[in-house]
Amino acid sequence: MPDQPTSAIESWHAHVYFGAETREAARALYDRVTAGFPDVEMGRFHERPVGPHPMWSYQIAFAPASFAEIVPWLVLNRGDLDVFVHPNTGNGRSDHSAHVMFLGKSYALDLSIFSD
Repeated sequence: MPDQPTSAIESWHAHVYFGAETREAARALYDRVTAGFPDVEMGRFHERPVGPHPMWSYQIAFAPASFAEIVPWLVLNRGDLDVFVHPNTGNGRSDHSAHVMFLGKSYALDLSIFSD
């Protein structure tokens, strides 16, 4: 299989996973990300599993140029929260399975929602 160019990455998503017991920590992190990274797009605070995600979550969307700033910050500042990070290349299944990283605990996602 030929190498994929990194230019195929249109954007990145980081999904912060939480539960009832970590809701306040997740909200505090949400506020810190919003204040510290004005160029990111913050998703809704979902208190139920949404899409392929098995946990409550919210999304942080950012440009490839911001990866080197945002992901290391999350590594150091996520506390006990788990974060799922993936690129957006146009292939949802691969973007959520083969091209992923977890900060903290990893989780199995429901990939049946992807048709590709």
